[in-house]
Amino acid sequence: MPLLGTHVSTSGGLHQAPLRAYEIPVRAIQIFAKNNNQWRAPSLSLKEVDAFRENCEQCEIEVAFSHAGYLINLAAPDETTHKNSMDSMKIELERGEALGLPFVVLHPGAHKETGVAMGIHKIVESLNRLVDETKGCHIRILLETTAGQGSSIGHRFEELAEIIDGVKDKNRIGVCLDTCHIFAAGYELRTEEGYKKTWKQFDDIMGLKHLYAIHLNDSKKEFGSRVDRHEHIGKGKMGTDAFRFLMNDLRLRKIPMILETPKGDDFVKYDRMNLKVLEGLIL
Repeated sequence: MPLLGTHVSTSGGLHQAPLRAYEIPVRAIQIFAKNNNQWRAPSLSLKEVDAFRENCEQCEIEVAFSHAGYLINLAAPDETTHKNSMDSMKIELERGEALGLPFVVLHPGAHKETGVAMGIHKIVESLNRLVDETKGCHIRILLETTAGQGSSIGHRFEELAEIIDGVKDKNRIGVCLDTCHIFAAGYELRTEEGYKKTWKQFDDIMGLKHLYAIHLNDSKKEFGSRVDRHEHIGKGKMGTDAFRFLMNDLRLRKIPMILETPKGDDFVKYDRMNLKVLEGLIL
């Protein structure tokens, strides 16, 4: 059985996330460990940490990890933005470590017209600094595959491979694959031939050993559109076959697969709906 989960809200406190997951229920969760649209966050209290960990255990959450804030851009050419990004990412790592999370997902960054090569160089330099500055931490940074909107880096596997190659401590780096993003970037998943080709490319270029999480999202936009718009499973341009292949791929059984599909006004209703579709595809 695949390790299925969903992104859950931390409204009312981090400790609420496992309780929300239990309502659905799921065995894996992704959270924002801090406000995703702010640079900074207050320090975590021991009480908050203990409550989160205790609720994860009681709600039988097998894997909990975080997604870094959307403001962070490690490729930013503007020095103020870059400094804020570095400081904010360090907070993400320290909070994740305190909560006992194995990894935090990060959008690699946007080069803002300085060029892909310069952007990758700055991301690698930034990641190595962050790893050096958090030497006591074990939390891994997962670079998320992107759709390729604007000047964002990471819509080609080669770009992520170059970043990973440049990070000195391989125990602190990995990949989170987003199905909507790679579909929008032009990687085929809807046919058996396309699915096999895409995963062969992933393995040849980056190596499956670097894959630690998957975001399960259908796409509102067409194949190769390079536009990131999530849709409910089977209701977008990808359809159900892509997810049938994923649900029955034995190589991915231990990888947490997290829904980031629309929540509407009732997260339990819509998460259950999407999970039912996914579970119905398991052979």
